Amino acid sequence: MSKQGTAPPEPQDFERVLSSMCTVPHPAAREAAERFLATNPGDPTTYQTVAELEREAVATLGEMTGLPDPEGYVASGGTEANLQAVRAARNLAASDDPNVVAPESVHFSFQKAADVLDVELRLAPTDDRRADPAAMADLADEDTALVVAVAGTTEYGRVDPVPALAEVAEDADALLHVDAAWGGFVLPFTDRDWHFGHAAVDTMTVDPHKMGRAAIPAGGFLARDERVLDALAVDTPYLESTSQATLTGTRSGAGVASAQAAMAELWPAGYRETYERAQTNAEWVADALETRGYEVVDPVLPLVAVDVPRATVAALRDRGWRVSPTSAGELRVVCMPHVTREMLSAFVDDLDSV
Repeated sequence: MSKQGTAPPEPQDFERVLSSMCTVPHPAAREAAERFLATNPGDPTTYQTVAELEREAVATLGEMTGLPDPEGYVASGGTEANLQAVRAARNLAASDDPNVVAPESVHFSFQKAADVLDVELRLAPTDDRRADPAAMADLADEDTALVVAVAGTTEYGRVDPVPALAEVAEDADALLHVDAAWGGFVLPFTDRDWHFGHAAVDTMTVDPHKMGRAAIPAGGFLARDERVLDALAVDTPYLESTSQATLTGTRSGAGVASAQAAMAELWPAGYRETYERAQTNAEWVADALETRGYEVVDPVLPLVAVDVPRATVAALRDRGWRVSPTSAGELRVVCMPHVTREMLSAFVDDLDSV
């Protein structure tokens, strides 16, 4: 009981959450997060057990993304990992006025990164909701430090042509970063070219706390080359560890331990089953909505965008559905692991009645 004599509030349930990229953690991830809550991966020499778990987590993320000997760490999420990619590229750039070239579909975290790091962000128009290599090449020049691709956009689930963007980066003598924060845990089970093994990718964001079912916060920042981590490292004279490449200093071991536990339980067979179920659900709801006359953006990955009037969206929210729009106004349905066919059927029924 609280001081006021009332029961503490219950956390958000997921019964009607359809637009979020957060989900229910795997039970093993939840338990591991609680056990390692007070450990600090920011000082790996002192907290050696959680440091070993982080090495295991990074190794598994590397296996998932086609990188046999990955560098990196478990970050707080995609925003931190994307910022770190920009920071590393800026620090390694020969230019005194570096810029980043990305498609308009890039996550808003790159706007934060550009602001914090005082780097120019150049956004190229997309082609059918994917990055257009020619448009991005037009924006790249001798000051371009980083070219960004997205593997699973947050609004439409689209996968950019990563090999073609690798050529843009090579021509500009820039690094290539792939933001696979959401898509990274479903793309291994598709035939798309998106990771380190498919192209000359330098850095990648991939988040265990999204489709990976780790507890929040558990992002992933991966790099092909140790020089990227070296470009981020600062001396830490009062810790047992002598340097630190992460953006945050002290951080809870909960994210690290839960990421390792979730991946140990689910990679690869469990994640394949999750993807196949989610993709089937996305295609089912897309068909159901299209049959009712709505304009639907086809689900390349388990994410559906549908042109529902804003007044209808508001009415759905009044019925408890947690839904949000794309920048163009379509309603987003993200088929996360907690989203069941029964939930989607109830959603469609409510959409019919509002």
